[in-house]
Amino acid sequence: MKTLIAAAAVCVLTAPVLGQDYVPPTGDEGWERRDPASLGFDPAALDAAIAFAIAHETRHPPELEAVSPARNLPVTVPLNWAFEPFSSPVGPLQARGEPSGVILRQGYIVAEWGEPERVDMTFSITKTFLSHVVGLAVDDGLIDSVEDAVAPDVDDERFHTAHNVPITWDQLLRQTSGWWGTLFDKPAWADRPARNDPTRDLVAGPPTPGERWEYNDVRVNALALAALHVHGRSLHDIVDERLMTPMGSTSDWRWHGYENSYVEIDGARIQSVSGGGHWGGGVFLTAYDLARLGLLGERRGNWGGEQLISEAWFEASLTPTDVAPSYGYMNFFLNRPGLEGASIAATEAPHSAFAYLGAGSNMVFISPEHDLVAVVRWIDRNQRNAFINQLMLALEE
Repeated sequence: MKTLIAAAAVCVLTAPVLGQDYVPPTGDEGWERRDPASLGFDPAALDAAIAFAIAHETRHPPELEAVSPARNLPVTVPLNWAFEPFSSPVGPLQARGEPSGVILRQGYIVAEWGEPERVDMTFSITKTFLSHVVGLAVDDGLIDSVEDAVAPDVDDERFHTAHNVPITWDQLLRQTSGWWGTLFDKPAWADRPARNDPTRDLVAGPPTPGERWEYNDVRVNALALAALHVHGRSLHDIVDERLMTPMGSTSDWRWHGYENSYVEIDGARIQSVSGGGHWGGGVFLTAYDLARLGLLGERRGNWGGEQLISEAWFEASLTPTDVAPSYGYMNFFLNRPGLEGASIAATEAPHSAFAYLGAGSNMVFISPEHDLVAVVRWIDRNQRNAFINQLMLALEE
């Protein structure tokens, strides 16, 4: 286990590179660490914020502690969603590590704790990778406009029903699509149904596209499948080549799909990846690599002078959704109240701050105004805002 690195045990270098220009090299050992006081933190207050995160470890969920270790995700995931009619996992699961995290300022590590080098599930932070890969398709001209309908780009009959034909890329990205159908044996109506009336959405029928925001992993997986059709090859490989390798990430990250999510694209059999860990799968990676993802977002797609994704895509991603103003594009949570249990609303953080959130809880918090990125893994989701507030109060300049 790594100990707290805040006020002590850091390598302090003279004549630092300008903060906005520094990006870490390939591999975690070469990532420069700085004394937090030299980058505007009160070290004691920073240590207190980290201690708070560790003390408020997720139970995921608490009622399982008596029958299984709290970190045994292969048990907790299917039981957590057991009320759903089609809850059985179809993708890989992995036991989680201990509470862990990394805090960056100006790109430098000022604190790290737990097991930041451990490859863990990220759950819905996977959706951030998905929105990024759609952004690459837009940048490359594979998608003319996010306001266009998805169906013409996808050779799959499930996108060509009367209900689904009008659905746009923008609606899928904002989780307002109301996409209706069954994908990889999971029907859209059965995702997070009412606990006291599991078939309510089936009886009510599909929502009108664009009418309401609804967190729904079947629809997220539909976006992943549509993006696969547009790119014509593995989304894992595209992200690896276009984002992870240029950012110097570790080589052991993975984006998994399901055992039954293989499709044929132009004669090739390719696995369509999942948008989270709801039924297993999704992105598995280290806290250090999540910090790289956060730094890319904080700098609007620029990595050491190279624009990996257009700045315009990040501006669009951070534009509030009409029917859910605290949500932008997929997994861009804006710092404002509005989505109970699925948002951030930290009073000490600026309005411009945002986060990527995943079950567990996994969080990548980003404040561009402060050149600040914080990765926090396995914290009680009800304590995320309190941690952010403590972190912001630890900043002295």
